[in-house]
Amino acid sequence: MSTLDRLACSLGRRDEVPNQDLARDLAAQKDAAGIREIAEGLWSKDRNIQADCVKVLYEVGYFDPSLIVDYVDDFVKLLKSKNNRLVWGGMIALGLSARANPDAVFRNLEAIKKAKELGSVITVDNAVAALANTAAANAKYNEAIFPYLLDHLKTCRPKEVPQHAEKTLPAVTASNKAGFITVLEKRMEDQSGGGLARIKKVIQQAQVR
Repeated sequence: MSTLDRLACSLGRRDEVPNQDLARDLAAQKDAAGIREIAEGLWSKDRNIQADCVKVLYEVGYFDPSLIVDYVDDFVKLLKSKNNRLVWGGMIALGLSARANPDAVFRNLEAIKKAKELGSVITVDNAVAALANTAAANAKYNEAIFPYLLDHLKTCRPKEVPQHAEKTLPAVTASNKAGFITVLEKRMEDQSGGGLARIKKVIQQAQVR
């Protein structure tokens, strides 16, 4: 059986369980050939196959991001798709890839920023994660990316602040935490209830870095 035959759409399923099962098996077996076949499916003419393939790839990335880093260029190409499902799926995959190969993701910094500026809520959420995971890699990347993330936290919608602060946290260091905390303290004025509690928790986590 071809790996593509195990996709949800190939099985006539409308749920994600087959894709999740396939991803778990590919990751457990470190099946490079199977993962490559799934990556090739990103460029199928069938939108359902494309959507299932990007789902499988980022699910593999949750298990082991090193297994999908060879496809960073493919994920970047997806950011230009007219199919929003592929855009945010590609962004999730880039965020995961950054944990294993931040160099490859850093080379595509401008494409990620552009997709973030134009993207849906879920694309923006995962762009922040991709940028933060890349910035966490070393001082050079942090210096290039962190100011951009801070500017985003200053201007994003109030309801986005808690989640985006949490996603930015990996990039917070002893040398930049003061600016991060200052921005969050200012944004606390827009918050109440659960959102306020989440920001306070992020501030506490930042303070010990």
